[in-house]
Amino acid sequence: MKNEAIKILQRKKKNILENWVKFQLADEGLRDDLMSNDDLRSQSEELLNSFVASLSDANIDTADNTAFEPVTDILGAISITRAKQGFTPRETGNFVFSLKDALMDVMQQEIKDPQELYMQSVKIHKLIDHFTVHTFETFIKGREEVILRQTDEISEISTPVIQVWDGILALPIIGTLDSARTQVVMENLLQKIVETGSSIAILDISGVPAVDSLVAQHLIKTVSATRLMGAECIISGIRPEIAQTVVHLGIDLTDVITKSSLASALKSAFGMLQLQVSRVKMGQPLI
Repeated sequence: MKNEAIKILQRKKKNILENWVKFQLADEGLRDDLMSNDDLRSQSEELLNSFVASLSDANIDTADNTAFEPVTDILGAISITRAKQGFTPRETGNFVFSLKDALMDVMQQEIKDPQELYMQSVKIHKLIDHFTVHTFETFIKGREEVILRQTDEISEISTPVIQVWDGILALPIIGTLDSARTQVVMENLLQKIVETGSSIAILDISGVPAVDSLVAQHLIKTVSATRLMGAECIISGIRPEIAQTVVHLGIDLTDVITKSSLASALKSAFGMLQLQVSRVKMGQPLI
């Protein structure tokens, strides 16, 4: 004989859906700017249909039963989508928690025996709690994917290689220079050297908050890789405090051309390319 709770949920599925959607729409934290009411109802109906269809006497006591895979698949897709859309963990969790409220509301109306209601409620609570944990785990995975993608995009944006003159490249570095970012810096710089055929690259570290032995090693690696490509490297933005730190740490930069400012580095690059820039008086024709 089929479990009483299962029969109730199957028979009252429409009422459960209506109550569930009503509970969600009544939530003060509802993000109608991220999802329309129609989409909300569609997601709710898809999940509820799958949940009720998966329920059986064999699995109502076993949340990790393979019969619930369609349910967890739907929840996983919803969680990842919401993570990418900008929903918070609380808002995503409430989606499942409100389903529990809708299920309990119907069962309390249909099951009159207190002991039976308690036994069936415990089973449903365990199922929904299991799905909630799965929802949070998947949401965190989706949010991590978003963060990793944004980190990669920020790294690309924050390491622009600029051609400031024919044969001269400049790469202003802003923020901390770690191993991962050094790899991006080198890849972007070496690729630009190949594309432009430039012979001089200026690494401007004016925006680097502090230079320690690790940062210095990253800079030296970048200089070495640049030289292997046949280009000379100039490090600009050496502030007094950075110079003192380099000396204190015993870091050897004697083989590297260093300048206090980007303007000084550019002037040095002009000299290396035997270029001369002169001021032209107003009205004087350009040659």
